[in-house]
Amino acid sequence: MSYRFGDLQIDTVGVVGSGNIGPDIALYFAKAFHAYGVAVVVVDVSEEAVARGRAKAEQKIAKGRESGAFKPDAADAMLAALTFTTDYAQLAGASLVVEAATENLDIKRKIFAQLESLCGPDAILASNSSHIEPEEIFGGLAAATRARTAVIHYFFPAERNPLVEIVPGRDTDAVLTRRLMGLYEEIGKIPVLVGGRFGYAVNPVFEGLFLAAALAVEEGLGTTKQVDTVARRALGLGIGPFTAMNLTGGNPITNHSLDVMTSKIGPWFRSPRLMKEAMASGTPWAVPKRDEQVEVTDAQEQAIADTMQGAYFGLAGEILDSGIITLADLELGVENGLAMRAPFGFMNDIGVNRALALVQAYAASHPGFPVPRCIEAQAKAGAPFRIEHVIRRDDGDVAILTIRRPKVLNALNDDVYDQLAAHATALGDDTKIAAVVLTGFGPKSFVSGADVNFLAKIGSPAEGVTTSEGSKVPGNLLENLGKPVICALNGFAFGGGNEIAMCCTARLVRKGLSVAVAQPEPNLGIVPGAGATQRLPRLVGVEKAAEMLRTGRAISGREAVACGLVREEVEGDLVGAAVTLARAAARGEVALTPIDRSPMVTPDALPTVELGHLSRATDALICSAIIQGCRRPLAEGLRLESELFGECCATADMRIGVDNFVANGPRAKAEFVHR
Repeated sequence: MSYRFGDLQIDTVGVVGSGNIGPDIALYFAKAFHAYGVAVVVVDVSEEAVARGRAKAEQKIAKGRESGAFKPDAADAMLAALTFTTDYAQLAGASLVVEAATENLDIKRKIFAQLESLCGPDAILASNSSHIEPEEIFGGLAAATRARTAVIHYFFPAERNPLVEIVPGRDTDAVLTRRLMGLYEEIGKIPVLVGGRFGYAVNPVFEGLFLAAALAVEEGLGTTKQVDTVARRALGLGIGPFTAMNLTGGNPITNHSLDVMTSKIGPWFRSPRLMKEAMASGTPWAVPKRDEQVEVTDAQEQAIADTMQGAYFGLAGEILDSGIITLADLELGVENGLAMRAPFGFMNDIGVNRALALVQAYAASHPGFPVPRCIEAQAKAGAPFRIEHVIRRDDGDVAILTIRRPKVLNALNDDVYDQLAAHATALGDDTKIAAVVLTGFGPKSFVSGADVNFLAKIGSPAEGVTTSEGSKVPGNLLENLGKPVICALNGFAFGGGNEIAMCCTARLVRKGLSVAVAQPEPNLGIVPGAGATQRLPRLVGVEKAAEMLRTGRAISGREAVACGLVREEVEGDLVGAAVTLARAAARGEVALTPIDRSPMVTPDALPTVELGHLSRATDALICSAIIQGCRRPLAEGLRLESELFGECCATADMRIGVDNFVANGPRAKAEFVHR
């Protein structure tokens, strides 16, 4: 058995190193590939390390079984997939090998020299280095081998932290880089593409913030406990910088890398006195215990917060200035890999001028610290940073748009709507582009719906109409693009996600989704506002559409195909299949039927459905939208839907439903009053 993604076929995965992170990387591969019979082999020269690594993986699988995170059959299959050994020969024939040995260049070079002779000519050889440039690691290999190498940098803990930095070398094949990005997204990671500078993109933030925290202690702003506590609040961190260093065991690597960064990045970087003392003593940092209340004065709080924010913004800006990563990828990487408030959105929230002032103040008192050009330019422009949530990539004459907000399962908000509309307008005018593919980021969700916080801001029926009309703009543009638009439903499409998908010329869905499509608006006490009441009946028929729209029931991918909403299920490379279909449709090789925009015949009353706790007031508005709207041409029906959405915003049940969702989550049933 094997796992296939595009032209990558994976039969065996190797991990070299059974120390701190290797077993966790292997565990993630076992979790991702166990259903496909892929073997995961962990090799280490030390029998003791092999035994520790095996015990660590077995313990984590057992814990997952007990908690219900892993079903018993899956846990058994993961255990069966894993092999821990000192025998390098078991890596022969591996499709992908990730080196996760100690951060020592000589050791890494020796490992890859051995792998080059042991593994086949098509094996992908990767290093989980946290700092070292790819050219340094792979430079001694043959040119043909270097083409299939890259750094794949995991973050602690590797089996749970979603971030990986994909760092190709100068000789890495560009096609392989794209495949690795796609593969890691497919198996549930968040890959970001980074240039090969020492430390890559995210570690200079992590280690730079530790340095800033240590300097704050050295400068007398507070104790390690106080700085740890305030930094966590000031930066939106899950844990403070000293606590993070304790948990990751990061002192030795950080001590070394900060000194290397002095020459590789800039003179502000260096291992501080506090770190040297900690290394000499071997004692962990003094940090707050769980639920410990650490006292700080208001003046301390402000001084520590200002210094940490100034350092943070400056670090992020310097990395962006370096050109090794895009703003959107840096934002995504820091937010998800370090579990903290994303830097450029943070600067937008407090004001870019205020952010620049904090950086300038920090730089003035810390020689060698840069004031980034990007922040200066943005402040001068008097505008916030533009953070891309809809990413465009062209595959020849087919443009691929990816909605990417993984922390909220790609939920729609004003920025996403605006960016979709801007891309659609640009694509309509782009003569080089013959067709478009629209998809979502990751394997879970195409779009989870409209961001409920976005809905909660609606304050009146008039605002409701405006909101509904605005949410229809990008879909209408895609529907009228004049070029085939294929929606690749990589995961479930709820609410506004399905409404955007229905504007596309055709839809494909990942095979095997038990939950693929739903219009869950009735659970929030609202009428669908981005076209579902008009497009869904035209695609699947009035009776089927009415049942889905009124009850919010989700349907599987198979059912979506059976009712005509989706063209087909796709196993494997969904986006690749969508690109093939889009290109064939653009060339006239495949005929795709556009939505019928003419009036429909609808009954005077819809079949009875079981509403349960759902709002009867909302249901009446949904029924009116279907019956009256579908009797009109599509454009007029869409306008009626907007008006009824506005009426809905005046109901008590809309406020009850949205407030309940915000307070209690999607599983809690709202107590509607039916008015």
